[in-house]
Amino acid sequence: MAENKIIKSKYFFEEEEIEQLAEVSTHQYRPWEKNEKLKVVGKGLPRLDGYDKVSGSAVYTFDVILPRMAHAATLRCPHPHARIKSIDTSEAEKLKGVLGILTHENAPRIEWYGRSFLFDPHLRYEGDEVACVVAESERIARQAVRSIKVEYEILPFVVDAQQALQKNAPQLYEDGNLMRGKPSKYERGDLEKGLQEADVVLERRFDTQVVVHNPTEPHVSVVKWDGDHLTIWDSTQGVFSVRSRVASVLGLPESNVRVIKKYMGGGFGAKLEAGKYTVMAALLAKKIGRPVRIALDRREMNLAVGNRPDSYQTLKAGVKKDGTLTALYLKSIGSAGAYPAGTGCAWPLRSMYACPNVKVEEYSVYINAGRARAYRAPGHVQGFFALEQLIDELAEKVGMDPLEFRLKNYADKEPNWNIPYTTKLLKEAYLKGAKAIGWERRNKTPGEQPGPVKTGIGMSSQIWWGGGGPPAYANLKLNRDGSVQIIAGSQDLGTGTYTILAQVAAEVLDIPVEKIEVILGDTDVAPYCGSSGGSTTAPSVSPAVRDAAEQMKAKLFSAAAAHLGVPESQLKYAGGKFYSAGEKSASLDIGQLARKMGERVLVTTGRREANPEGYAVNTFGVQFAEVEVDTETGKVRVKKIVAAYDLGRVLNRQMLDNQIHGGIIQGLGYALFEERLIDRNIGKLVNANLHDYKIPTIKDTPEIEIYIVSEGDEKLSNTGVKGVGEPAIIPTPAAIANAVYNAIGVRMTSLPMTPDKVLMALQS
Repeated sequence: MAENKIIKSKYFFEEEEIEQLAEVSTHQYRPWEKNEKLKVVGKGLPRLDGYDKVSGSAVYTFDVILPRMAHAATLRCPHPHARIKSIDTSEAEKLKGVLGILTHENAPRIEWYGRSFLFDPHLRYEGDEVACVVAESERIARQAVRSIKVEYEILPFVVDAQQALQKNAPQLYEDGNLMRGKPSKYERGDLEKGLQEADVVLERRFDTQVVVHNPTEPHVSVVKWDGDHLTIWDSTQGVFSVRSRVASVLGLPESNVRVIKKYMGGGFGAKLEAGKYTVMAALLAKKIGRPVRIALDRREMNLAVGNRPDSYQTLKAGVKKDGTLTALYLKSIGSAGAYPAGTGCAWPLRSMYACPNVKVEEYSVYINAGRARAYRAPGHVQGFFALEQLIDELAEKVGMDPLEFRLKNYADKEPNWNIPYTTKLLKEAYLKGAKAIGWERRNKTPGEQPGPVKTGIGMSSQIWWGGGGPPAYANLKLNRDGSVQIIAGSQDLGTGTYTILAQVAAEVLDIPVEKIEVILGDTDVAPYCGSSGGSTTAPSVSPAVRDAAEQMKAKLFSAAAAHLGVPESQLKYAGGKFYSAGEKSASLDIGQLARKMGERVLVTTGRREANPEGYAVNTFGVQFAEVEVDTETGKVRVKKIVAAYDLGRVLNRQMLDNQIHGGIIQGLGYALFEERLIDRNIGKLVNANLHDYKIPTIKDTPEIEIYIVSEGDEKLSNTGVKGVGEPAIIPTPAAIANAVYNAIGVRMTSLPMTPDKVLMALQS
């Protein structure tokens, strides 16, 4: 078989076969055929962990209970900016069941964020850590927290990024409120020249709000010492990143720290790094000689573990009468919070369209509020909300259809580095989505429908880096009974990683998925994989699993040929069995073969190959939104979203659809409801719970149609997979905003598009 010949060439290095392989692919294995011709990959198989989750038997980090486990709780600063003058823990220490208390007075001076410490007497936001108590129960620990007496020196505060840049603004640090003391800049071409060449120049301002992650499972850690070895059960998106950080700050060898995470109830970016709470629990556990659990409540989740930063964006663009973009400019200001964090949102403007003259200035600003963190497609959701509305308005100014305008400025090469893409099927996605939504139905003159309830259709493009990459490794174990274990140091965030990795191995080995067990999220058991963020898990780990499975298959081919006494070229393989050709045909299944080989367990280790040099790896997509706007109440209802994507190969269509549905619903919340609200007079959060912080429910969910226009990126990896997590949310708010404009004829330049903002825009 041709496939076997390709596999064989990896091990026997026959020159002719290597040359044939090079003609087929840039990778060591032949690319898979289209999904319709594959047996397992691409099919909508139910999750392998589905029963555990629906039956309640799945053990999340929140559910971990250890013998003699104690519980910790954190005292947090009640002021936006303060300095501790004195702290008295005596009353808390007297409470029956209190086992220990940490403050800045007795805790190790562990540097955090590069600008603060684990416990810092200078507190820079409401929620900053003041003390941590460990007790026999969580109730006692929280009671003790309330008993601690702290005298604060109240300091001036600022909770708005634009105000924080003013000369007379309160300062969070001696060197000012601007991170790095200067904006981040990017420029290509000559902006002024591009503006002069334009027939139309537009300048517009947009702003987006701060939103918080609010996963179902809160941030939680359970820690246990065995001598100098520390085991951490953590609800994390990166078991190895937590291991590295905790080992570093505690002065331990990484081999002495084990991090475990089997199931988690969601992670949208804030769980990509180790939290202070984990280190505090570890210090307390060492102090009392018992395991310690620390779980944040919902208020703490809203205050202290991250958010998508806001943005104040000024965009300027030049365009010729024929629709050619000549210049793009962006100045953005974003709230980093009290400690260093990224707030940039320029990548959409830099990379979405072909434009020779681009300039960007991005200001990341310290304010007295919780620190920003990565949140599903960091920067891209904010950036596209502004950019795609500007693109629509430019099209209108030169008398072009918005879709035609986008095609006119289509980037055939990556604009920042002028290199080709591994694949780009955005045109196909545009056409597929436009047909599905009925693009021709959109209002030719926005806002002129009769009656108070008006409908509109809008669109937004999307780009994201979703190619993954090395290092990522996977071990594959074949047991004597023919069952298989896949072991990788990756994580399943609830998105189906257990299942898709089993599907990859099942496709190669041609065995039922049910015979494959996948083990993830344990730094002591699994080889290294990166954190699960940036839509990198599937494109990073699936090629490593395929590599391990192909190696195993090659081993088995060699062994089967020896035991059946025939050349490999005369072997056939199907359904987990080897068949010899000829008059005296014989067969061996892989379990029988493993026993004949005298091995208890056969092991291979696969790795993720490097991404191709000289190419840009991106996902592309588009969403079309149909909305209904009541001009008397200002309420916006999203009726339908059509999503069309170029995502490389689909590993499991059912779970891919789930990802896109989730991203769209999350994007809808960002567009219409969600917002962290801080009272600027007192600097305190006023909606730090799920009653006052509105997130979408099933009643808000529109009809959703999904189209995938790609079959696999053969240049990228041996599976051709790109990521889907980020692309699912990126275009949703912009598509909704453009649809609202098409309905009412007024642009919504501020998020969220709440009824009061809609009514104010209509009145203006």
